[in-house]
Amino acid sequence: MEENQPISKVRNMRSGINTKGVIKSIGDPRTVNLKSGGTIDVCDAILTDGETENDEIKLTLWGDDIKAVNVGDTIVITNGYTNSFKDEVSLTKGKFGKMEVNPQ
Repeated sequence: MEENQPISKVRNMRSGINTKGVIKSIGDPRTVNLKSGGTIDVCDAILTDGETENDEIKLTLWGDDIKAVNVGDTIVITNGYTNSFKDEVSLTKGKFGKMEVNPQ
């Protein structure tokens, strides 16, 4: 398995991201329309691996992943990606990535 990248480095990456952090906060879920039709719930959380703002990133959670995490959980993202919206970078596991909650 690939080495986990620190969140400070993840901010400048686009894809193939492997990182680990702790959920610092979770926002309220909202419902969005899918391009393919239908709707899905989406929620933003803050993932951190350190003490400063540079060690934090917005983590976008989709669907069932929202209920799978709680504040204080350790999260491992494998093969995730980032995107930028309104000059804010966010991380997501995407369709081909994986998210583990409190791995052993």
